[in-house]
Amino acid sequence: GRHLQALLWGFILCKRCPFLQLHQGLNNSLCLKRFTGHCVPPARSGHRCVADSANLYVFGGYNPDFEEAGGSENEDYPLFRELWRFHFATATWQQVRTEGYMPTELASMSAVLHGNNLLVFGGTGIPFGENNGNDVHVCNVQYKRWNLLNCKGKKPNKIYGQAMVIVNGYLYVFGGTTGYLYSTDLHRLDLSTREWTHLKPNNAPSDLPEERYRHELAHDGQRIYILGGGTSWMSYPLDKIHTYNLETNYWEEIVTKPHERIGYPAARRCHSCVQVKDEVFICGGYNGELILSDLWKINLQTFQWTKLPAVMPEPAYFHCAAVTPAGCMYVHGGVVNMSGNRRTGSLYKVWLVVPSLLELTWEKLLKTFPHVAQLSTLQLLSLGLTHTLIQRLK
Repeated sequence: GRHLQALLWGFILCKRCPFLQLHQGLNNSLCLKRFTGHCVPPARSGHRCVADSANLYVFGGYNPDFEEAGGSENEDYPLFRELWRFHFATATWQQVRTEGYMPTELASMSAVLHGNNLLVFGGTGIPFGENNGNDVHVCNVQYKRWNLLNCKGKKPNKIYGQAMVIVNGYLYVFGGTTGYLYSTDLHRLDLSTREWTHLKPNNAPSDLPEERYRHELAHDGQRIYILGGGTSWMSYPLDKIHTYNLETNYWEEIVTKPHERIGYPAARRCHSCVQVKDEVFICGGYNGELILSDLWKINLQTFQWTKLPAVMPEPAYFHCAAVTPAGCMYVHGGVVNMSGNRRTGSLYKVWLVVPSLLELTWEKLLKTFPHVAQLSTLQLLSLGLTHTLIQRLK
């Protein structure tokens, strides 16, 4: 079983020592702590991550352990006001030095990648619920600069733990909490006009989804699907899924199909979720009693649940996950022990699809020639690499 898990999950960073790298079977190598900070992100929870074809970007997070959070060097303790980049081709972390005003609401915000722009909305500072946000901050990851998006219309309330998704040029935000009240509000931001609209579905008030936070969203272009979530005292099940119909402005409820032998995934909140075409994948989370480590997928055409054979190397919640355009999911951080309130800085990857021949060849090339990223663009072109692949190295 352990050998199968090792094949399914790429164990990138050692769980116990944040400075020990174990990537693609290469020899272990110690990474020294630089005077500017850590060479890898310290253990954290409540952060968010996004991915493109070349990098994983990790933003924000929380860790009450004074030493793990950077001690007196971290002015934002117990939060992390920082942006990290994990470069896939070289398997290296780098703290991104950005210009402009970085958000200060650094736990349970929402984040999506739109082109080269990292959009961050909401979140909370310390104490949780006392310093919430409702602004949209944008970081251009190419030029490494933050800007505040000047928006029209009535903003959502200052909340955290909400979920958001971009559909057809609109940013949709659902749910969240003020720290005291949980929301069932649905807001839409037109990314071209930058105008907020508070959507009023045609349902009767009793026919709305239950208020919640730390849920996740998926979409198929016509509907937005809510997956899990809950409150501080309960988690919502996944046998039925609330969906918002963009065309009719109605909330609907869809009965999903269980795995024929195992049934439905356990109810959960604080899990992670990624989408690859019509398939949505959830992993980990918390059900009120246990920290979960399972990986499930649901098909948005058949609504069939399937439990996948991969299990997270360590159960986690309040972690983050993102998927590359090629279908590889990266999972980072999270709370891994409730009684000890312990967090991790581990990074794992797992292929959610059968990798293309290009991706398999690319991984083999990087493993065989680990110094290829040090070559110049002209040298790489002369070797036959395309401009698209060269961009992954830079």
